[in-house]
Amino acid sequence: MPGLSPTQARIVDPVLTTIAQGYRNNAMVAQFLFPRVDVTLRGGQVITFGKEGFMLYTSQRAPGENTKRVQFGYAGAPYALIDYGLEGQVPIESLQEGQNGPGIDLGEGAVNGVSSIMDLRLEKHSADLARNPANYPAGNKITLSGTSQWSDFTGVSAPATAIETGKEAIRAATGKTPNTMVLGPAVASKLKLHPAIIDRMKYTGRDVATPGFLQDLFGIDRIVIGSAIYTNDAGTAFTDVWGKDVVLAYTETATVAQQGVPSYGYTYNLRGYPWAEEPYMDRNTKSWLYPVDRAEQPVIAAATAAYLITNAVA
Repeated sequence: MPGLSPTQARIVDPVLTTIAQGYRNNAMVAQFLFPRVDVTLRGGQVITFGKEGFMLYTSQRAPGENTKRVQFGYAGAPYALIDYGLEGQVPIESLQEGQNGPGIDLGEGAVNGVSSIMDLRLEKHSADLARNPANYPAGNKITLSGTSQWSDFTGVSAPATAIETGKEAIRAATGKTPNTMVLGPAVASKLKLHPAIIDRMKYTGRDVATPGFLQDLFGIDRIVIGSAIYTNDAGTAFTDVWGKDVVLAYTETATVAQQGVPSYGYTYNLRGYPWAEEPYMDRNTKSWLYPVDRAEQPVIAAATAAYLITNAVA
């Protein structure tokens, strides 16, 4: 029996894999809180950081005395990557039409469409993790209600004060000032109309409180709006992935080998993933199928490096 040719033996399509790995949906913001880092195993322990870098050690030694030692390398709770797979289906009739159309690559479109769906799932998973008050210590979270919510324009609510409280909580616990803030879309809408924000803006010559203006106002390097939405199975109700909450965090892109980096979270990604398998024909549906596989898991590495404001608006 003749052996398989390299093309027949290949199970990964390198061109489509490049597309899958490079694809990013601009509506998603989870990567700003949980930057992607590669791991070589599907299971292990989350690398967290300690406070050793901020302690004043007595490093002075007399002749003959033992040298003080500081141990690095901390492993927290276990993690297990979750495997995901989804196939994009392109009927051969569509391919035939596409060949006579304006040069649209339906295979690339199928991979990008599948990647977008999988990105939304990761966005929802990350948001659920970041918006869960149970994942934070008592000093790193607050729930607003009534006149303290930023949708109250009577002069009682104070967004800048709440954000400064969160910034100081993070700095006091980690020595780092938060560099990222994620806003639910309803929160962003109310902030633009808040009297205190408008009052600060009128001296700048600006008409709209853009994320750039809010970054300068609150002293945060990056403010993003989590505008992604999802629907129920019936497609009759749409929900904001990031709700009405605010997440302040210090995040830093680093490798897993850089233990001790006080970053709020990471998305552990199996090295080499995502990948796109070779497309194959399903004769029953007369369609080409484009499988995409991912293995990933968002994790919180340092809950004290973030601050959660729940129900920031009504």
